[in-house]
Amino acid sequence: MYKVSISSLIALAACIPLLFLPSPPKSYYHSLFLSDSISDNSSIANHLYILTRRPHVAGSQANSQTAAYVLSTLTSYNIQSHIRSYDVSLTYPVFRSLSLKPSSSEQPVEFDLCQEIYEGDPYADVANEVLPTFHAYAKSGTAIGPLVYANYGRVQDFERLREMGVNLTGNVVLARYGAIFRGDIVENAQEAGAIGVLIYTDRKEYGGGGGDTKWFPDDKWMPPSGVQVGTVYDGAGDPTTPGWPSTEECERISIEEVEKGGNVPLIPSLPISWADVDAIMRSIGGQVADEDWQGGKGAPVYKIGPGPGIVNLNYTGKHAISTIENIIGIIEGAEEPDRLVILGNHRDAWTFGTVDPNSGTAALLEVAERLGKLLKRGWKPRRTIVLCNWDAEEYGLIGSTEWVEENREILVSRVVAYLNIDIAVQDAGFQASATPQLDELLIQATQQVQDPDNPSQTIYQSSIGSSNSSNIKLGRLGGGGSDYAAFIQHIGVPSADISFGEGYPVYHSMYDDFVWMKKYGDPMFHRHVAAASIWGLVALQLADEEILPFNYLSYAYELEKCAEELKDEVSDKGVKLFPLFNSIEKFKKAAIKINDEKKAFETVKARALPQRKDSWKVRELNDRLMMAERAFTDPDGLTTRPWYKHMIYAPSKHNDYGSKSFPGVDDSIEQAKSVNTKQSWLLVQHEVWRVARAITQASLVLSGKLT
Repeated sequence: MYKVSISSLIALAACIPLLFLPSPPKSYYHSLFLSDSISDNSSIANHLYILTRRPHVAGSQANSQTAAYVLSTLTSYNIQSHIRSYDVSLTYPVFRSLSLKPSSSEQPVEFDLCQEIYEGDPYADVANEVLPTFHAYAKSGTAIGPLVYANYGRVQDFERLREMGVNLTGNVVLARYGAIFRGDIVENAQEAGAIGVLIYTDRKEYGGGGGDTKWFPDDKWMPPSGVQVGTVYDGAGDPTTPGWPSTEECERISIEEVEKGGNVPLIPSLPISWADVDAIMRSIGGQVADEDWQGGKGAPVYKIGPGPGIVNLNYTGKHAISTIENIIGIIEGAEEPDRLVILGNHRDAWTFGTVDPNSGTAALLEVAERLGKLLKRGWKPRRTIVLCNWDAEEYGLIGSTEWVEENREILVSRVVAYLNIDIAVQDAGFQASATPQLDELLIQATQQVQDPDNPSQTIYQSSIGSSNSSNIKLGRLGGGGSDYAAFIQHIGVPSADISFGEGYPVYHSMYDDFVWMKKYGDPMFHRHVAAASIWGLVALQLADEEILPFNYLSYAYELEKCAEELKDEVSDKGVKLFPLFNSIEKFKKAAIKINDEKKAFETVKARALPQRKDSWKVRELNDRLMMAERAFTDPDGLTTRPWYKHMIYAPSKHNDYGSKSFPGVDDSIEQAKSVNTKQSWLLVQHEVWRVARAITQASLVLSGKLT
């Protein structure tokens, strides 16, 4: 017969109370997520070092190796993960050359178009793996002609050239980075009649201003031979599968059809360095450029041209169907597994990518590691958390867009929010952009995370102190600059994008390496830790709060502000804005009402035990909060850009990086100003009605009542 000792019974009795102890509240785990005990700046630094040992452009073997690293790391944290690959159309350089004939009496100058290895460069042995400097999706061809300097290549810059009597037909444009998306520079030049474009990084902005300023590795600034590469495609997703995913044996349109679609340039272009531009600029004569078009200290006087310098630009690229790999990690929710909170960052880089994008990748892995530690301590999210590491973002947001297009209907019905980090750290200072219902949540997160550059204060305290404001200034997500685009602008998911710093000099160049980050970007990796803390905390709140922490009253105030700004543009053109203001008023009332419902539920919950019917009420309330953003989309999309479905936020038509409110109205106003006919202003009125109808739909969703 089995005998039990007295000591065993005592031990068993001691354990019984532990079996019935209540689980810690979610707030306990949220505080633990922020604690020093589970955060690790050395781990982040190690991730970043490993990810950036080699250049890893999309479609390369090196980038496939980074995918394998991210997958194995997530798996090691006990996060169920997998690869979703797509076969997409990417372009690579085959041949490029550039020569200058300064005048009829001088011999041509050949430019080597190479970024130089710096003394002591620890990556010199793999520098040959960096792709030759080029623009992705640039038109292959040759452009020989006089040079015309066009400042930043904006619409207003070309208008200024016309005012000065400069005809661009048959000329090659020289423009500098710093104001708009490079693809729009080329498109604007093409529309003005140019036959080719050279885009350079001016020492004034990227080289420290000129003069005796040092550059990397002795300072943070772009070296003389540094070149900012990048895409000139201004669409989203694989250009050969517009609107549908690039899955196995899918339908594709031809390159000729892509070119007819208007999202890729039809003239050749090249990016060049400020060292090369110094010689080129001296060959340009004609009128002296305006003061705000000039360069920095020690630069030659910038003139407009055309000529007498003549350039010979030659570029040949190749299109290739390449395999890209998204990594998807899933932490399943315990109570609402069909509701998704998605965090995303891309992994591919033009060169080493230490700042862009792998500071964000390292932060994503830090978030994953902390969530894995919470799982070991008993935490389970209420809703499912999805960790996404995208591929081919640099070419045109391709990995994220293909995934959204493939999973569109599931995502539309299930996603609570999308939280993006492209660049986690490029300098000091917290930056964030979001759809307005997330403003309050982001601000609350900054009140709980220490400022990495001033540990005696929170990020919130430092931010309002430096800006002399009562609150943190948050941007909006109208620009097409990162992977949030498919989520907010295509399917209408509440979204946010966060970062530390605003711009860095070696952007998209060979010098964006681990040395630069260690010396200038974040020497102790404390900013990376803070970025991961805010990112993860916002995700936890969205995943765990019983009632979704959305405040649509913030959205109503933002809509009011945008509508007021619109008044000045159309007040004397016969365009009536009453439909817009009336719809916003309805939306504000619906936002107040649902806020009152949330408060009432919290009050009842605090006073009494929850009843079974409460779970249905919670679900119904959350559905309204989740789906209201979807109502801002229109199935037909913007009139001239139908992939963009969101009526409130989309990129500016002439600057893919720029954010526009009421983009359809803005596009129609621009067209109406150009032709100035009665019919064109009637189209503006139609676009106002479209926005008003979308806002009214959002009001109905928030109210939850049939008419």
